[in-house]
Amino acid sequence: MPANLTPEYKKAEELLRQAKTIAEKISALELMLQTIPKHKGTDHMQADIKRRLSKLRSTPQTRAGARQGDIFYIPKGPVGGQVVLLGMPNSGKSSIVGALTNANVQVADFPFSTTVPVPGVMKYEDIPIQLVDMPPITRDHVAPGQTNAYRQSDLILGVVDLSATDVTDQVEICLDFLRQRTLIPPEDTQADETIYRHMVRPCLWAATKADLTNEGDFEVLHEIYRDKINMTCTSAKNQDRLKDLIRRIFRELRILRIYSKIPGKPPDMGEPFILPIGATVLDLALKVHRELAEKLRFARAWGQDKYPGQQVPRDYILRDKDIIELHFA
Repeated sequence: MPANLTPEYKKAEELLRQAKTIAEKISALELMLQTIPKHKGTDHMQADIKRRLSKLRSTPQTRAGARQGDIFYIPKGPVGGQVVLLGMPNSGKSSIVGALTNANVQVADFPFSTTVPVPGVMKYEDIPIQLVDMPPITRDHVAPGQTNAYRQSDLILGVVDLSATDVTDQVEICLDFLRQRTLIPPEDTQADETIYRHMVRPCLWAATKADLTNEGDFEVLHEIYRDKINMTCTSAKNQDRLKDLIRRIFRELRILRIYSKIPGKPPDMGEPFILPIGATVLDLALKVHRELAEKLRFARAWGQDKYPGQQVPRDYILRDKDIIELHFA
């Protein structure tokens, strides 16, 4: 039986050929396994991919936890999402991470002050979100392994210096970096988006240092890229703009906060369950307890769109801040 490999799989193969670090190779092989057509004609190929993955994962540096062998492996931890920053030297990445998190970032006027990833955690209302400051990129230089940190992220935050005369060049260099590594779709509007859906990452752009610019500068930049990227204006020295950036980051992560309730007891409004937009009651049950989920009968929901305690089916689509009471057989 012919393999009938899809363009999506072939693109993943190309990423493997370009991979330089063990983490990048593992990421590419995982993508190949995810996108390969599943039928008898590819059984031997699937087995080979799994064998190669097993071999890479068993290397000493991988067994040690990857952090010792790959500085760009950044554990996410118990957070609502991981946001990895992208930008050129002195774009303001470190200032943003420093202003929003507890991270010990190096903020300096000289370029390349950030040489390794620096993670920190910010709060949006009641959920933690991880921000990761990264070494800057240039037109000619990207640190080996850095791409994989972006590929593993939940959101890429592109940062450009609005006060710089070359701000449009900064945007274009960052866009080229993302396109060349299939982190965003190609510029060709006729390209088949299904080829790239497992590879691209959502992106938000922040034009920083608004406190150093003239009124109207952001509007000019925004007009140039209105149809290309999702951009907001911010400043590490302006609390209102920072709060708006936090809200935008949460929105772009496309996640929901769901609170659980045990029948006969008040809801647990402490740490919510985090689920993607579009998740159902059954998805919540699977997250609570995979085996119990098979016995799920129905749920009761408290939220903006429902009467308090209204019974809802397993396929009810959840809304942010819903309170859900699960009922099992």
